[in-house]
Amino acid sequence: MDTSTALSPQDLAHLRRCVELAREALADGDEPFGSVLVDAAGAVLHEDRNRTAGGDQTRHPELALAQWAAAHVPAELRPTCTVYTSGEHCPMCAAGHAWVGLGRIVYAGSIGQLTEWRQGWGLPPSPVAALPITTVAPGVPVAGPATELADKLRDLHRQHAERQAAS
Repeated sequence: MDTSTALSPQDLAHLRRCVELAREALADGDEPFGSVLVDAAGAVLHEDRNRTAGGDQTRHPELALAQWAAAHVPAELRPTCTVYTSGEHCPMCAAGHAWVGLGRIVYAGSIGQLTEWRQGWGLPPSPVAALPITTVAPGVPVAGPATELADKLRDLHRQHAERQAAS
């Protein structure tokens, strides 16, 4: 779903932080993904980045934020929270988000963009179907991608692809 025109300056500021976290993840040997959990007033509650370099491919920041919210945010406040993320949630993360009852998701790069980039670099497809969030969690409002961040994201993912090819 392309709803990039619906992104506010606040949305873009949080998405830029997600891209910074993705850059940190890449620098630490992980896949470049980062996410931020924000409450209804706009305060950052928690943030995380991908931590898959150790071999556990489930250590996505979107799932980590859902788990953190389940432990630290009252259930009645979760629907008012927004998850900002550098990349559209995979099916695992979208399901976690929905099960915990979090609200809106705003992503910088779509799963379609990432799939296209990876194919262009000759990488194998993901072992998980590239389903949009709304297919996995149809009740969750989403916005994205942020076209103004596409070049930065593509560059981070290209660097990761080149690193993988060299190893």
